[in-house]
This record gives sequence, C-alpha cells and structure tokens, in this order.
Amino acid sequence: MRTRFAPSPTGFLHIGHALAAKEAFDFAQAKGAQCLLRIEDTDHTRCKEEFTQSIYADLDWLGFDWPLPVRVQSQYYPDYAKPVSKLIDRGLAYPCELTRKDIKEGKRPHPDNMKDNNGSVIRAELLKSAQQDRPSLPFALRLNLPKALETIGPLSFEDIGPIHKGIHDAREFFDQNDLDPVIARKDIGCSYMIAGPRDDWKQEISHVVRGADLFNETPLQVLIQALMGWPTPIYYHHGLVMNEAGEKLSKRNLDTALQSLRDAGQTPEDIWDMTRAFSK
Repeated sequence: MRTRFAPSPTGFLHIGHALAAKEAFDFAQAKGAQCLLRIEDTDHTRCKEEFTQSIYADLDWLGFDWPLPVRVQSQYYPDYAKPVSKLIDRGLAYPCELTRKDIKEGKRPHPDNMKDNNGSVIRAELLKSAQQDRPSLPFALRLNLPKALETIGPLSFEDIGPIHKGIHDAREFFDQNDLDPVIARKDIGCSYMIAGPRDDWKQEISHVVRGADLFNETPLQVLIQALMGWPTPIYYHHGLVMNEAGEKLSKRNLDTALQSLRDAGQTPEDIWDMTRAFSK
C-alpha cells in the first residue's frame, strides 16, 4: 500500500497544504504503508526552484519524512508525452488552436477545427517538445471525450474518505456539453491530467489521499487510467482548511504561508491547532 503528497511549487505552502500533508502521511502510518513526496512542477511558467526548496524545508520542519529520491516531474517531460502520443495514434487526441477568448465567445473544440491534423506530424511535434527544458507547443492537444468514452466499458472508482465515501460511476460526471479536455497545454507541452495519473501508475500508488476540492477531477483521471490500461487507485478525499469567509485558502494568503508563520515564531503544534480550528 502506498500513497503520496504531491504539491506544486507555484508558491509557498500554507496551512491548507500542512493539513493535506498530514492527512497523507497519517493515512500511510495508520495503514503501515508508505507515503511518497512528489514535486508536480511541470508548469514551468509558474513553478520556481525557491518554492520547491521551501516545500522541503516546510515539510521537514513539520516533522515529516519521506523516501528518497523525490520524483520531480520537470525532469521527466518525455514520460508524459508518451501517453499523449499513444492517444494520438488511436485517434483519441487532436490539436486545437482555440484560445480561451475563442471558447468564451462560443467556439467549441473539435477534431476538424484544424486543417492540418496529421497524426504523425502532431506526434513528432509533441515528442520533440518534450526533449526541451521548457516545453511548449504551437497548439494545445485535447482528448476526444465522446470517442474516448465509446472505447471503454464500465468506469467507476471507490472513495473511502469522509466526504464522498462510496463507489462512483465516473460516466455520470460527464455531460454531452462538456468541452474536450486539454491533455497537453500549449504553453507547457503537457498537463496535470496526464502527469499525475501517469506517475501514480509509475510509482505504484494504491491510494490517492487529497483534498475534496480535487474530487471533481477524479472522473477524468479515471478515464485516462482506463484508456492507458493503468490501475485505478482507491481515493480518499478529505476536508479543507477554510478562512473565516468560508473560502478555501490559496497561495495568495501569504499570512498563512508556513514559512511566514515559522519566521513569526509559530511551532508545528501551532499549525496543527490552526488546521483543527479551520478544517471543514
């Protein structure tokens, strides 16, 4: 049995991350399992090395320990291009040049939107990009959602957490009006929706312990797992740390950044008191 804590270094960790880390590490300890640390830094437009180093320092200060080496995703871009390449080969992924503005104006992604939709050319562009330190593409790549759903049978996942406990039919979360999801962003050449499930498979993650705010991302990740033949982990979605307005904390809440709290003289036990006081 194995789980993971997988933060993205787009800012300093805050007390919400402290709770997420505690949930993952405590879950592993209670089950006699292992909790890995993974750095999900594929978004080179936002992630910074100083934030990665701060993650290590914050978790060490909180008293957590993890196996080495840590998997740092930005070192493995080719690993995340390969699954997308396979989806292109199967006719399940296509290039898209639509911008957010285009979509806001009512244009919808579709495999026929681009005249030059040669699979071998698109795949070569993707694999070439993945060899760069900071990958990017001349287009985004999207999953043909209706076609993907047609290629697989029953699709379900189990959640054993306190909020969404039960067996869920992942198909019920998809709607015919859903936009085809991006599986390789134009600006970074990959996506969280591929990299996360791919590494869960690679690292033999049996249980995904994470915040309830990520629950709605689970059906698409389960679909990706099914398409690629990767096993679906058991999920455990826990509560979140909320501010007084009932809003989830973000990395913009610098007053709750662990580094700032530590510098102000707070102790790890003070942090756990905060998580208990504001968890919902």
